[in-house]
Amino acid sequence: MKAQKPPCLSHRAARLCGLWLFSSLAGNAGVHEADVCIYGGTGAGVVAAVQTVRMGRSVILLEPGKHFGGMSIEGLGGTDIDNHGNFQNSPAVGGLALEFYRRINAKYGRAAAFEEMLLHRRKQKELWRFEPHVAEAVFSEWIKEAGIKALPMRRLAGKNSVRKEGARIVSLRCDNGGEFRAAMFIDATYEGDLLAAAGVDFVLGREGNARHGETKNGVQTSSPRGHLDREIDPYREPGRPSSGLIHGVQDQPVGRDGDPSDSIQAFCFRLCLTKNPANRLPVTKPPGYDPARYELQRRYLAAGGKIPPPSARLPNGKTDPGSWHKLAGNMPGLNDRYPSASPSERARLLRESREYIQGLHWFLGNDPAVPRETREAWRPWGLCKDEFTDNGGWPRVFYVRNGRRMAGDFVLTENHGRKVNPLPVADPVGLVWWPHDLHEARRLVRDGRVWLEGIVFDSSADCDWAPFGIPYRCLVPRRAECVNLLTPTCPSSTYVAYGAYRLEYQFMIAAQAAATAAVLAIEGRTAVQDVDYPRLRKRLLADGQILSPPRP
Repeated sequence: MKAQKPPCLSHRAARLCGLWLFSSLAGNAGVHEADVCIYGGTGAGVVAAVQTVRMGRSVILLEPGKHFGGMSIEGLGGTDIDNHGNFQNSPAVGGLALEFYRRINAKYGRAAAFEEMLLHRRKQKELWRFEPHVAEAVFSEWIKEAGIKALPMRRLAGKNSVRKEGARIVSLRCDNGGEFRAAMFIDATYEGDLLAAAGVDFVLGREGNARHGETKNGVQTSSPRGHLDREIDPYREPGRPSSGLIHGVQDQPVGRDGDPSDSIQAFCFRLCLTKNPANRLPVTKPPGYDPARYELQRRYLAAGGKIPPPSARLPNGKTDPGSWHKLAGNMPGLNDRYPSASPSERARLLRESREYIQGLHWFLGNDPAVPRETREAWRPWGLCKDEFTDNGGWPRVFYVRNGRRMAGDFVLTENHGRKVNPLPVADPVGLVWWPHDLHEARRLVRDGRVWLEGIVFDSSADCDWAPFGIPYRCLVPRRAECVNLLTPTCPSSTYVAYGAYRLEYQFMIAAQAAATAAVLAIEGRTAVQDVDYPRLRKRLLADGQILSPPRP
C-alpha cells in the first residue's frame, strides 16, 4: 500500500495544536492538585492521563521538555509491530495503544485498511508506521479532547523535590516553583527520575546471570549475533597497542561471560530522513569536524565492509534509522552515565552525541576516504524540513534504551519469557510479545580486533522465547518505600527482561494498567500494592486490553 500524505492534517495545524498546549499551560505556577499526577509526557504518560480521565478522575501531566509523546514523536516511527518474518506480535496491541494506532491510520486515510487487517489478522507492517509530526498531532489532540492539564517545561527541582509523609508521596516540586499534589503518582519517564527522587530503590546496568538464574544477562562473550564481518585493527598505529585505541573503542577488559557490568546497550538518535529535495535539509559538516573520530568506519570500509544507507520505510518516503548497521547509528560507551546524570550533564551528553552523529553522516556522504559508491548512496539523504521544526530537523532527545529499573519485591526476569517451562505470571495486565532484545553495550579489543559485546536477540523459528504477561507486581515499588507510586516505563525487571519489555506500544499497555490501578487504589483507599487484581483484570478486559496470547 502506497503511503499518502495525511489528508486531515496540515503541518501548520500540528504546530498550532502543540502551541495551544504550550501557550495555554506553560505559564501556570503555584500549587496544583489532582487525583493523579503523572511525571513524564511520553506516550505512556499521555495514555495514563487519558485512562485516568476516562475513569472519571482528575489528572496533571508534567513533561520536563516542550513536547508530549516520547519517542513516537522523536523519530521512532518504524514501530516494532509485525516487522519480523518469524512471529506476529500485533495481537498483543489492545486498549488505548490500539486506539493510538487507529487514530494514526485515520490521519493517513487508511482506517478501513487498518480494520480489515485487524479483522483477518494480517501482517501489514506499513499500517503500524507513521511520521513523528503525525504522532505528535495525535497525542496533542488526545490531550485536548480529554481536557488533560498538560504542563510542559516542568522538571523536578532536584534535591528534596518530592515531599513524603512516611511511605506516601504528598507532593512534588518543579524547578519553576510549581507544587503538585495528588493522591497517586505515576513515573512515565524513560529514566525513572520520579521514582529515584521519591527514594524508591532502583537498578542500573546489567546484573550478572547468577543473581536471578538467567542466561543472557551481564557480559556476553559467546553471543553469535551482530559482530563486525571484517577484522579491524583497533590501534591508532595498526599492530601497536602502545599507540592507543582509535575513537569509539573502549579500553576495558572483556570480562567473564555472565558477570555484572555497568555498561548498558547503546543509545542512538532516531533521525527522520528523506531523499525528497523539496523537503530535504542537508546534513552539514559540524563545527570542529574531526575525521579521526570515524577511523573505525574508514578502516571497515577499506576492508571491504559495507555501510548501506537507510531505506524509505515510513510514509511519504521517510525513514527512521537508528542502528540498522553497527557502525552507523549506535553510540556504545557514550551513554552509560545518562540515566542517572544531572540535567546539565544530560544536555552535554546529548550535544556531544549529536555532534558525533552529524559528523558521521557527513563523513559517509562526503569524506574522500569513503568509497565513491557509498558516498553517492548516502549523500541524497537529509533531514526533514517538516519534522522537529524547533530543532533544525534533529530529534530533541536520545532513544533511551535503558534507564533506571525499579527494584521491587517482585522482579521480572528472562525466565518469565522462556519458551519451555516459563515462570508463571499470575497477575498479567498486558502482554510482552518481543524477544529479549539488547544492542551492543561496548566496542572492545578481543584477539587483536574490534569486537562488539552485549548483543542479544533471537527472532528465529526455533527461538527459546515466547510471549509473556506484564505482571502488575513489577509496576509497583516495595511497600516500605512508597504506597502511591506506579511506573509503566521503569518496571521492576532485570536488564535482559527489560530488553523484551521496552517497546513503545508495550509501555502504553502498561501505562493504561498503571492508571487503572491508580484509580482503583483511590476508590478503595488502598496502597497500590493492595489493589484487588480480579477487579483490575475485569476493568482492563472491559477496556480492550489483551492479557493472554490469542489462539492461532
